Amino acid sequence: MSTSVLTRWEPENAAFWQDSGERIAYRNLWISIPALMLAFVVWMLWSVVAVNLDRAGFQFTKNQLFWLTALPALSGATLRIFYSFLVPVFGGRRFTAISTALLLIPALGMGFALRDPSTSYPTLLALALLCGLGGANFSSSMANISFFFPKEKKGLATGLNAGIGNLGVSVVQFVTPLVVSVAVFGTLGGEAQQYQAGGATQSLWLQNAGFIWVPFIVVSSLAAWFGMHDIADAKASFADQAIIFKRKHNWLMCWLYVGTFGSFIGFSAGLALLTKSQFPGVNPTAYAFLGPLVGALTRPVGGWISDKLGGARVTLWTFVGMIVAVLAVLAALPHDGVAGSFPAFLAAFVALFALTGIGNGSTFRMIPVIFLTERQRAAAGKGGAAQKQALQEAGKESAAVLGFSGAIGAYGGFFIPKSFGTSLELTGSADAALYCFIAFYVSCVLVTWWCYARRNAAMPC
Repeated sequence: MSTSVLTRWEPENAAFWQDSGERIAYRNLWISIPALMLAFVVWMLWSVVAVNLDRAGFQFTKNQLFWLTALPALSGATLRIFYSFLVPVFGGRRFTAISTALLLIPALGMGFALRDPSTSYPTLLALALLCGLGGANFSSSMANISFFFPKEKKGLATGLNAGIGNLGVSVVQFVTPLVVSVAVFGTLGGEAQQYQAGGATQSLWLQNAGFIWVPFIVVSSLAAWFGMHDIADAKASFADQAIIFKRKHNWLMCWLYVGTFGSFIGFSAGLALLTKSQFPGVNPTAYAFLGPLVGALTRPVGGWISDKLGGARVTLWTFVGMIVAVLAVLAALPHDGVAGSFPAFLAAFVALFALTGIGNGSTFRMIPVIFLTERQRAAAGKGGAAQKQALQEAGKESAAVLGFSGAIGAYGGFFIPKSFGTSLELTGSADAALYCFIAFYVSCVLVTWWCYARRNAAMPC
């Protein structure tokens, strides 16, 4: 198995897994994780950059800024639909390397564009759309990793890949304010922008927000190309995978994943600007990384707990907790001239992020179990060959659903910041958007309970 193409891959075979499968699977996972982290970094760059544009000499309205933070999610979610099906077509190693290398386009583009405050708004919008390339990588990465692990380890493996990968959201929000405050690249990076703060002139190198990630992207792309594997048995055409569009559980899990991951990525994109609008005296970049950090760290926990207790039960109570957390956010906001409580606001959002992370892990644990059970039920009593085929079909279908649900879920990254922007523009408050989120979470509780978590559910998982 020294070649990059694995002609035999049987993770459900205990002897094979112990002999060589486990070592190879984890090697691919450890290379995949930093590549996915960088993808999230690029995807969420505008959530930090937008807050600093005025200091760098760019003049835009609040709604224009919310558009810049929302567009990467829109393009990323749309590209995810296509990326969901490309790993079985091209192979996981090839596609991980190429899709990671493509992140150089928005990283370099932002670096050059942000050096000049006269760069047009349409140009920045185009770069925001290109940052969606980072968001798209999630679907292909998760589909690829799901092929490598047996059923009982899929929850932890996909949780680690996504959870540590999601740390990219927190990393970019923590690192960017630091690197834009110093001349990291000297004269090679371009001149500083000047702004006034506290009666003194300060310097800002906003272009570093893009340039700083370039060397890491190059290294990660090369590691994927030379260190990962393609699985021969995982090959499938788009037509083979398109069967998922006829599967009811594909659409149900997409709905639930909008509630978990859509909330995680949407709140990550919009929290800094929401904080700036509701608590003007607070520096949002000092706190924006905390929520995504907690959400990323709890994702593997969600997968691990679901391996023990069942994904549906964990998902159900996660949505109940999210409703309570949003009510706490509402209570902490300023209302009718009465100042809100920023500590309570931040604590409620951190709790909300933690719950989204757990829900991300639990929903992705549910998907492989649902499709394996469904295919095994269909093959019951038809002999060993039919059971083996059922395992292969379940692997391909669950990988496609992991990717596709990740695509649909990512649209939350567009709708949440845009909901905040629209609610603030029309009513002067974020309350309307938050009440809409609560209504959606209630629907997720009902779907989870009826289809998966109740005593006589048709597909308990």
